[in-house]
Amino acid sequence: MLNAVFKGPTHKADRVGFRGDIALKFAQQFADEARPPEISMDQVIAAAHEGEQQIPFLTGFLLSFEYLKLLADVMGEALSPTGKYFLFCDNIDLSKKYQVQYGGATFYILPIDEATVYNELLELLYLEKTELKKFDTAGKVDAVADAALKFTGKFPEITFEEGLKLMGPIRNLYENRPV
Repeated sequence: MLNAVFKGPTHKADRVGFRGDIALKFAQQFADEARPPEISMDQVIAAAHEGEQQIPFLTGFLLSFEYLKLLADVMGEALSPTGKYFLFCDNIDLSKKYQVQYGGATFYILPIDEATVYNELLELLYLEKTELKKFDTAGKVDAVADAALKFTGKFPEITFEEGLKLMGPIRNLYENRPV
């Protein structure tokens, strides 16, 4: 876990939350230098219960759909067959949404339309942003996690291999940005 904006107990009994990034692949280090991860899942929001090994709710941004494999490898047994995992991938068609079974868990694969994971998830879960403004970060994590855990939407199911064939090229996030 990197760049934590929030990491700790929420207002729900025995629930802990996290907002930040998760490293999926570290860059090679030389000597004792610190390097940022080569691949990460950004804008992560997660909630779990103290003492439990599996994470029931996780969402974040992946630059490429293919990084789902890295995420599943990194998270391993922390993923639950009943968990709600929403991945916003930059290189899938903006008009498509999918469900993918991978590593014993179901992932909702969604496009990200130049917004943040938080805003996209609020829209998907029909949460009103103005209602959440009165909460602190822990309260926002609770509200989003509670709504996500109740999510029952269905999208077309595809395999990981089918998703690899459907994904587009990886976009350079820093292209056309001023120096």
